[in-house]
Amino acid sequence: MNAVVDTPAEAPRAAGAGHVHPVHRFRWLLRREFWEHKGGFLWAPLVAGGISLLLSAMGMVLAMVAARGKVPQDAHISLDDGTSIQINGMDLGMLTSQLGHEELARLGDGIDVTLILASSWPFIVLAFVMFFYCLGALYDERRDRSVLFWKSLPLSDASTVLSKVVSAILVAPLLATLAAIATLFGFLALISVVTMFYGGNPATLLWGPASPVVLSLQYLSVIPVYALWALPTVGWLMLCSAWARSKPFLWAIMIPLFAGIFVAWLEFLGVYDDLTWPFFKNIVLRMLTSVFPMTFLDLDYLQHVDFDVPGAARNILNPVNVYRNLASANLWIGAAAGAAMIFGAIRLRRWRDEG
Repeated sequence: MNAVVDTPAEAPRAAGAGHVHPVHRFRWLLRREFWEHKGGFLWAPLVAGGISLLLSAMGMVLAMVAARGKVPQDAHISLDDGTSIQINGMDLGMLTSQLGHEELARLGDGIDVTLILASSWPFIVLAFVMFFYCLGALYDERRDRSVLFWKSLPLSDASTVLSKVVSAILVAPLLATLAAIATLFGFLALISVVTMFYGGNPATLLWGPASPVVLSLQYLSVIPVYALWALPTVGWLMLCSAWARSKPFLWAIMIPLFAGIFVAWLEFLGVYDDLTWPFFKNIVLRMLTSVFPMTFLDLDYLQHVDFDVPGAARNILNPVNVYRNLASANLWIGAAAGAAMIFGAIRLRRWRDEG
């Protein structure tokens, strides 16, 4: 007896259903890194900026209370033209009307410096987030053995490691920069409230002389140069993360430091002359501190900045001065060394999957 078994025909596969474009795959890898480290990439800079604003607000309130208790009710200021201003209410409106163009320019410089300092908190947090993110990027997945799961997926080691690199040098700095810009405008809004409380016009006294928009654009323009400058530290930390069987932090810190101590010892013995500081500056510090903001600025340039000239605060991060680093051999040698160490981390990840 012949039995006929009806086998359902295999459903036709849509064209391209099994193929994912590399760009889309890489984008999903970036999303994975963001959602796994959202606390460090997004919330840590925002919280740092919020704490900065909170402490600033508390300091302003304390200063206002202290000034209110110490200024006599009939106190006044006599101006050069004979005008007398009562300061029991500290009428900033009358004082602002007496300021000339040069005085307002210098006032704007002072405000810009204050804005830079107030908005620096997210950048400081960014440096520590990047340092420990890179240090654990490849080590943590081996420690919890999640690397076995990710290797079972059609994801190359190169795309996985490069997604972590891009997250460290572009995604995290961009989010921290946006948090710093929000902190900058938040601080300017705080001092605007204080200015209005004392009868001043924030548009004339603060927003006009200061340069919040220019500073914000400068913050954003710095990111590409910062990404290149940070590559040596990012590459070294990821190489240690892929190589170390345990305690990657100690390996990452102690190897460069002991190398520097060894070079100093050789110089002490007379083998080399004047090598210790160049070695520490160009090797040790570049491997460990390049993720910290503003380290790419030329110290010789900063020493010659005349802060008495109006606009000096804006010139610190002037794109012309920042992008001058692209002509520096130090930047490109460090970037090449960082790329080589990232390549080494990719190779190590291919076979080092133990816990």
